[in-house]
Amino acid sequence: MKFDSTILSRTLFARGARRLTAVVLAAVIIAGCGGGAGGGGQAAEDQVYLIKFPHVTAPGTPKGQAAERFKQLAEERFPGRVVVEVYPSSQLMNDDDSLEALAFGEIQMIAVSLSKFDRLTHSYQVFDLPFLFPNLEAVEAFQASEAGRATLTEIADRGFLGLAFWHNGMKQLSGPRELRLPEDADGLKFRIMESDVLQAQVLQIGGSPQKMAYGEVYQALQTGAIDAQENTWSNIYSSKFYEVQPYMTASNHGYIGYLVAVNPQFWQSLPDDIRTGLEEVMADVTAWGNARSAEINQQARAKIAESGRSEILDLSPAELAAWQEAMRPVWDQFSGDIGTDLIDAAIASRP
Repeated sequence: MKFDSTILSRTLFARGARRLTAVVLAAVIIAGCGGGAGGGGQAAEDQVYLIKFPHVTAPGTPKGQAAERFKQLAEERFPGRVVVEVYPSSQLMNDDDSLEALAFGEIQMIAVSLSKFDRLTHSYQVFDLPFLFPNLEAVEAFQASEAGRATLTEIADRGFLGLAFWHNGMKQLSGPRELRLPEDADGLKFRIMESDVLQAQVLQIGGSPQKMAYGEVYQALQTGAIDAQENTWSNIYSSKFYEVQPYMTASNHGYIGYLVAVNPQFWQSLPDDIRTGLEEVMADVTAWGNARSAEINQQARAKIAESGRSEILDLSPAELAAWQEAMRPVWDQFSGDIGTDLIDAAIASRP
């Protein structure tokens, strides 16, 4: 899906005057990394390549653990040549700022929710369609397919070269009352990520969608600015949402995953051996992290249950079918933008 070039301008360069220094900084980074966009420059062996890698989740989450493992393996593979600085829990910047910073070259790597790329490509909206993927195995099968792999490089010309997909996990619902049927959500203010698909999903069940940064959710739930939210068990536990949400519904209605992306110009400027080696490290970390994701989420669910702060509701087959039926029109609403071929590929790749 190709967008008009003004999309990127509106999305990432709205603060262009204030970000002029970023352009200069990007040029300095690229020059310091030993070569132009052609890559493979003959840099000095003592050249140190810095990769700043901010993200918004806690260190113990699937993304947090994978980011730390990438740092560990990358620095072990290239001691004294590669340094990876990981900034978890929005310590350096939030997701929106990191998208802009990567495009400008201020940072070198991100792992941002696929929903955040809603304005740059419609293809990633496929991951937000409710109940399209029954489990992580189905997600992995699609991402490994030809159609799934093709989406990695879809927005490289806009400053985001995808290296891998990292899992967080399947999403659950939480709220101030039991959410056993779609009508139970009527009138509730749901926090969502910046995704038109997720907005439509909440409207389908009679809720009021509230787009909000992840770091603001706990306080908003605590103060009543929002009533409910959707997230993975690991995020619900690590961010303590269960402390301010009395009911959790084990719905598995959606998927949260991340595009691990780099600034293309920076990446191609790396010496061939480092770039190839880091791609191999990324492949190893992705396999490790995605395998860990299900385990981390299971542990988080158990800890929430043990806390006694929130009641976990398991849906009956009839209740689950009601949620699926209520949200199914979202598929038709966005099939034209996403492409029926991509949706069909996701369905066909289910194990």
